[in-house]
Amino acid sequence: MGEWLEGRSLAEKIKEEIKEEVLYYRKKIQKVPKLVGILVGENPASKIYLSTKAKNCERLGISSEIYYLPENTSLNDLIKKIDELNENPEVDGILVQLPLPSHLNTFQVICAISPEKDVDGFHPYNLGRILHNEEGLRACTPLGIIELLKSKNIPLEGARVVVIGRSLIVGKPLAAMLTNENATVTVCHSRTKNLPKVASEADILIVAIGKPAFVTSEFVKEDAVVVDVGVNRVSDRNKIKELFGDNREREEQFEKKGYIIIGDVHPEVINKASYLTPVPGGVGPLTVAMLLKNTLKAFKKRNNLE
Repeated sequence: MGEWLEGRSLAEKIKEEIKEEVLYYRKKIQKVPKLVGILVGENPASKIYLSTKAKNCERLGISSEIYYLPENTSLNDLIKKIDELNENPEVDGILVQLPLPSHLNTFQVICAISPEKDVDGFHPYNLGRILHNEEGLRACTPLGIIELLKSKNIPLEGARVVVIGRSLIVGKPLAAMLTNENATVTVCHSRTKNLPKVASEADILIVAIGKPAFVTSEFVKEDAVVVDVGVNRVSDRNKIKELFGDNREREEQFEKKGYIIIGDVHPEVINKASYLTPVPGGVGPLTVAMLLKNTLKAFKKRNNLE
């Protein structure tokens, strides 16, 4: 049986380092980083995510502010708000919470954010800097995954890595970042033939597809490292029973909330892998930590402190 590769303790360590650095700059130059979030609409999960980020900012001494815009906000009005924040010298980081309402063009919105304030790391300019292996703001989840692997001294150079998922938030930037670490990377997706066979050749398997418990032991090489990026709410009791059988812990979770959170990887994989990230508690805490680290990084660059 393998080891659970949890991210909470590493995320807390990184946050403490950020907190100390923010306090140092507060005393030295009487300034701290400022992060501004924008939420369009009433998505309950997005509200929770932004609230969590704001609480983390408060705890670390980072200034934060959230703008709540109505569901019917036009693209022009949203970009106007982003432009105001781009021009505001007190703002170091801007994040627009995704997903956006369907009438808004996500790409245009991301492109409107100044690259130097793009702490999510989604702007084409920042993605391009990854391909050139140049310094810049990196996408938070891929950055957190690499930090987590390095924290366990898991070799990346020369490793065969398979990434299942090709989103601009995780899969594509992560593949480029791992290539920069001298790993050999294969990106798989819904059209990949013989997916279990391709995945089972990986020393490190990273899964970000949004399908609950999709990856089973069949996909995993003996003693591979498996990183589960998926966060899926499952509220179908029959589906839960199908996946986990008579599992008291899962039943209690379901009774308490009416759903359970599970990843894209079936927990049975822990019996074959050397490491498996839990869901929740694996990659998620590091995504938030990397957002705050990016905010500090943007602040330092904008104030010529690097």
